[in-house]
Amino acid sequence: MKILTLIIKQKYFDEILSGKKKIETREVIPTTEKKYVILDKDRAITDIIQYNAIRFYVGYKKDRATALVEVKGSHLEEVHDENDQPIFYDYKGEQNMMIDIIYDLGKVLEK
Repeated sequence: MKILTLIIKQKYFDEILSGKKKIETREVIPTTEKKYVILDKDRAITDIIQYNAIRFYVGYKKDRATALVEVKGSHLEEVHDENDQPIFYDYKGEQNMMIDIIYDLGKVLEK
C-alpha cells in the first residue's frame, strides 16, 4: 500500500473522521511537487503519483492524533483568479502556474 503522509489541523482531522470533509487539497509547489507529481526533464507535470491512502497527523507533537484514510482518486486543478485566468507566481526567478492536487477521501482505515 502506497501511503502519503500529511500534517493537518485538529479541526480538519475531526471533519475527516466524521465524514464531513471528503477531499484534501494541497498546492503543488516547487518545494513539495515531487511528493505529488511526476515531472519531466523540463519540470512539466507528466503524471500524478498515485496513493492508496493518506496518513494524517495532527500537528507536529510526538504524541499527536493520527488516522489512515483511503484515497479513492486524485486529480489536478489549475487555480484561477476572479476573471477565470490562471494564476502565476515567481519561485527563484521562474514563473510557475498555481496548481492544486485534490484527493478524494474514502473510508477511515485506522485511527
